[in-house]
Amino acid sequence: MGEEATGRKRGRYAATDLKRGLILTAARTIFERDGLDGASLRAIAAEAGYTPAALYFHFDSKEALYAEVLGQSLAALTAFVDAAVAGAATPPQRFRAAALAFFDFYAENPRDLDLGFYLFRGGMRPHGLGRERDRTLNEALEASLAPIREAARELGANPELADLIMADAFAHASGVLLLAHTRRIRMFGTPPRALMERHVETELDRLQHGAR
Repeated sequence: MGEEATGRKRGRYAATDLKRGLILTAARTIFERDGLDGASLRAIAAEAGYTPAALYFHFDSKEALYAEVLGQSLAALTAFVDAAVAGAATPPQRFRAAALAFFDFYAENPRDLDLGFYLFRGGMRPHGLGRERDRTLNEALEASLAPIREAARELGANPELADLIMADAFAHASGVLLLAHTRRIRMFGTPPRALMERHVETELDRLQHGAR
């Protein structure tokens, strides 16, 4: 293939990537405003400045778009947690860094937390994005939490206990974040992060002193 043809091909790829990026940006805006159930491909297309047919060239459904947007959010979360853990020298420091970084990411990015709770829009009746997409997204979420489990293992927890500690950290962070972002936490007069820090220190004390 000649240089001119190669250049044209690269240009097409760049244009396609740009259009895909604009669509995803528009999709995030609409999903944040309307949620998964309230969003439509027509609204996303209008926000992106394209026709609905142009969207179908890249994504076959709004669920596929939502999965891509949420996948980007989870990738950013994982990178944030990994960066925090990379600067920790000991297992207790890594445990603390991983759990608090997970909390801090969503404390600082409430829209990402909202995206992550798509399953419960419209009440407690769960909605999915399709079995394969849900599986992929669950794996991405678990990857962001894995440093908590790994640090717990380093601190002596067996595999079953380490999994439990990881799930417990996720549940605790989610609950505190939900209270914080809905401002229900005010009734307790306690800073949200202080509650997460207390949970982390309690877990560390149990791990280090065998109180399990």
